[in-house]
Amino acid sequence: MALFQLLTVVPLIYYSLKVLNKKPKYIGWTNKKWKSDALLGIIVGLLWAGLQTLWIIPYTGGAERPDISQMVEMINGSKEGLLSYLFLGIVGGGIVEEIYHRGFFISILKSTFKNPKIGLWVSAILAVIFFALVHLPDSTLDWFDILVPSIAYTLLFVFTKRLTASIIAHGIYNMTVIIWGFQTY
Repeated sequence: MALFQLLTVVPLIYYSLKVLNKKPKYIGWTNKKWKSDALLGIIVGLLWAGLQTLWIIPYTGGAERPDISQMVEMINGSKEGLLSYLFLGIVGGGIVEEIYHRGFFISILKSTFKNPKIGLWVSAILAVIFFALVHLPDSTLDWFDILVPSIAYTLLFVFTKRLTASIIAHGIYNMTVIIWGFQTY
């Protein structure tokens, strides 16, 4: 799935930018300030992963939670399953989702507004909601688990105006929780 996303979504975004006569930098795809953005992403990703793995997941059902039991089932105790799930979480989640939901969605939508500040915040709020909806939450806990990081990743993008911090935060979070789940359950 992650490979499919990478090979379809990213080229479509690239093509769309060409049609719009925009460069990848327009959606925050740049290596400017990448070290400070990477550090910020690592900190945010590890903070959310720590909160999830040390407190939220254990006190909200642990291995019995549908998301955790599904992850454990898909990994199936194998290193191949772990690597596949890591690829999905890091590439599909951390990279492709961030390029689309934060970079492309927010940047393109905000440009349709006359007032750039209003456009930015409306598109950021819609990006958070849309990101949550595509993850199909079906409980209050699911909504919480997806809205909090979505808001964090969106704020990282909005304030840095670059994708690096949100990509790294999302990837670090996914990687940490997947490895933790593999070792714990």
